[in-house]
Amino acid sequence: LRARTREEALREIVATMQGDGKVMEPDKLLAQVIAREEAHSTFMGRGVAFPHARSTLVTQIVLGIGRSRDGVPFGGGGELAHLLFVIAVPQQMVTDYLVCVGALARLVRDDETRAALDEATTPAEFVERLRVGSLLLE
Repeated sequence: LRARTREEALREIVATMQGDGKVMEPDKLLAQVIAREEAHSTFMGRGVAFPHARSTLVTQIVLGIGRSRDGVPFGGGGELAHLLFVIAVPQQMVTDYLVCVGALARLVRDDETRAALDEATTPAEFVERLRVGSLLLE
């Protein structure tokens, strides 16, 4: 991520989520994610945040991932988020969303997995390390 603020980071990630047409009206989704984040921060510590929105703008769960080497201010205490997992969830898929977030949270709680994700040099390598991490935790 090139962003320096939470809103810029969310905008940058949501922009990547619209590429395959799975997100209708990305600007509205961004507004929903920001509104949800302002209502209750999704920063979970250890440099990780899970901003999300339940929305009619998607028909399946859509995940956008951003990584910031310098960190983006997130949460109320001036903490920095280095990994942001933006999740757009259809209104009716709450259980699937909880499974998705739970799996991601278990992955990033693991120090070795987080370090491996931080060291990835390309998006493809990041995704592969995420996949390998999920296999190791099964």
